[in-house]
Amino acid sequence: MQTLATTKMTSKGQVVIPESIRKALHLNSGNQFVVVAYEDTVILKTIQPPPPEEFKTLLKKVHKQAKEAGLKKSNIDDAIQAVRAKA
Repeated sequence: MQTLATTKMTSKGQVVIPESIRKALHLNSGNQFVVVAYEDTVILKTIQPPPPEEFKTLLKKVHKQAKEAGLKKSNIDDAIQAVRAKA
């Protein structure tokens, strides 16, 4: 894999990732990244959504903890309305 290439930023802040790197990393249109800046360095890290089964497991844990804490859907709705009223 070619790991060194140059590119430049457009007036709109867009940066082209060179084709050789896109192919090597299997990057496609629509991929999302976390952008980290440190001193004079910019790092792009791809974001991978969790597998559906992992997400289902997480939701089950959240539902269980909410139930154990005595939370109800109305509590969530009330919290959302309170935050929106402050905005």
